[in-house]
Amino acid sequence: MEGIKVTLEAARVNAKLTQDEMAKRLHVTKQTLVNWEKYRSEPTVSQAREISEIVDMPLDCIIFMPKKSN
Repeated sequence: MEGIKVTLEAARVNAKLTQDEMAKRLHVTKQTLVNWEKYRSEPTVSQAREISEIVDMPLDCIIFMPKKSN
């Protein structure tokens, strides 16, 4: 059984951070963060780890890209 997983946007909102605040903490533009939240691109592994620390959630609980259907 898989654990609960949340989107990057939900993790950010739960941490009470705006897109601007999160982008600044990650040293990326707001547009980059929007692209991650809309699944247009994804963060690097090191950025994903930093996100995990910022939102205080295990990395494997945050969805960075939707599952591909077969």
